[in-house]
Amino acid sequence: MKVVLTGRVPAEAVSMLAAEHDVIAWDSEVLIGRDELLSRVAGADAILSLLTEKVDAPLLDAAGPQLRVVANVAVGYNNIDVIACRERGVLVTNTPGVLTEATADIAMALILMSTRRLAEGERVIRAQRPWQWGMFYMLGTSIQGRVLGIVGMGQIGAALARRARAFGMTIAYSNRTAVREELAAELGCVRMELPDLLATSDVVSLHCPYSPATHHLISTNELAAMRPDAFLINTARGPVVDEAALAGALAAGQIAGAGLDVFEQEPTVLPGLLGLDNVVLLPHLGSATVETRTAMATLAAANALAVLRGEQPPTPIPA
Repeated sequence: MKVVLTGRVPAEAVSMLAAEHDVIAWDSEVLIGRDELLSRVAGADAILSLLTEKVDAPLLDAAGPQLRVVANVAVGYNNIDVIACRERGVLVTNTPGVLTEATADIAMALILMSTRRLAEGERVIRAQRPWQWGMFYMLGTSIQGRVLGIVGMGQIGAALARRARAFGMTIAYSNRTAVREELAAELGCVRMELPDLLATSDVVSLHCPYSPATHHLISTNELAAMRPDAFLINTARGPVVDEAALAGALAAGQIAGAGLDVFEQEPTVLPGLLGLDNVVLLPHLGSATVETRTAMATLAAANALAVLRGEQPPTPIPA
């Protein structure tokens, strides 16, 4: 059968697929063009997609009626038109679990970088600007004894909570449903409605999936509800935050700072954010370890192979 990769993935995943099927790989670091992608997917039985490519009705139709599975190399799947896939009988899978720890590490790093002004300090050194140690020079904020508010207490949110607890933070969370009693006891976490969490947290970290319901979940009103000494962290998806509203709030000192690993129009970053010292900006590094990216790609390959064998894939997206 024909398996098409929409982008470059670790060799281990390509080898898994090539052992059973014909693989059309993309080996360039440059993103594949839309016309080239539409041409390549023709006749595909399986597509291994990256979050940089849109899997929509035109692409599905270009692939043809024999297409059986779209295996996304990511946890989020907002790049895929799931309804269009289901209408054509195409299964969609993702890669939960394998990137939990790496993404939680980045979220914790952003908390530390933001509250302790680490990126700002490094810019001073790299720019060779004059500086001198002093009692009041570049003071940050301690996180011990502070409240971390987690929006979306899934696997990544819980992994961040464990890290934050080790740093002496207390945990609040906002979720559609309460977490298991065992997890709540382990984390000592308290469930709150979002407005209350925003008003009382020292750090707010976003871990909810992106959907129409969470588009601009954090915008002007939500930022106004946060405390002026609070920090916002986003390692979920860029459009969960209204970047223009965030830039305005940061510039006005409405909140103390922010740490972002994702953006509304990746790879473009809102110009209003670029000149601000109180925001840390990372180029979507949440899952960027050799081990994690390999695990993501091989899980996606396992999903595709299972469907092509007529088996249940390990991680189909929820119905």
